[in-house]
Amino acid sequence: MQEFFDALINVNFPFLRNALLAGLLSSALFGILGSVVTVRRIGSLAGAVSHAVLGGIGLALFISSRFFPVPPIAGALVFALLSALVIALVSLKAKQREDTVINAIWVIGMSLGLIFMAKTPGYADPTTWLFGNILLISNVDLILMAILVFLTAALALRFYAQIEASSFDEEFARTRGVPVQGIFFILLGITAVAIVLLQTFIGIVMVIAMLTLPAGCAGVFSRSLGSMMLSSCLFSALFSVSGLVTGWFFDLPIGAMTVIIAGVVFLGFSVFRAVKKT
Repeated sequence: MQEFFDALINVNFPFLRNALLAGLLSSALFGILGSVVTVRRIGSLAGAVSHAVLGGIGLALFISSRFFPVPPIAGALVFALLSALVIALVSLKAKQREDTVINAIWVIGMSLGLIFMAKTPGYADPTTWLFGNILLISNVDLILMAILVFLTAALALRFYAQIEASSFDEEFARTRGVPVQGIFFILLGITAVAIVLLQTFIGIVMVIAMLTLPAGCAGVFSRSLGSMMLSSCLFSALFSVSGLVTGWFFDLPIGAMTVIIAGVVFLGFSVFRAVKKT
């Protein structure tokens, strides 16, 4: 453990400090957005958007290799927003087909990404985007993440009552004049942007896990959406720091370690709650 802290304050290892800051900043996003995603039970929707992003990344890499430079994050953002829009429209207009559309977007996005990457000279390895590398985060990345955290937190505070009402009882919220559909579209849009930004740094797999597992753990203790958001932020920070420390100490992939720790803790809480009910 001492080796980790020595490396953390070492001027020759700025990437480790950036990784720690990124883990803490992303924890705020995972805590706020993950709680709403969990309460509204749209985890599969977030997963579909996360995987559809791979199609945009592959397309951007393909265009850059054949025509003109396109940042992968730009292609990812376009695919994420389009996927979120399609899923939102289907969810609101034809709920009976929601699962099928989500699965279709999930597999089509990933498949398109693999095809475009396969046709890109030099062939970009998709595992880089699936699992990411938090140790490669730059100062500019941290600034972008901090801006997104600030905007997300500000919107959550400003519209907390509307978000809570529409998350737990849509019919009641409508009778109170809450724009349920508008909030749903905005929520999906912010989630899509967060997914794009975060998956670029930490990978698609970790984004999906951290959007659901910390909030799932927080749900065991929380009695309101606000307390769930706060607890989820704390759990996410704990998992991120633990994954970083153990990955560094044992020379293992940090993203994978973070997901494993989060998954084990979540399963432990689930077993505890099941035993307690019996």
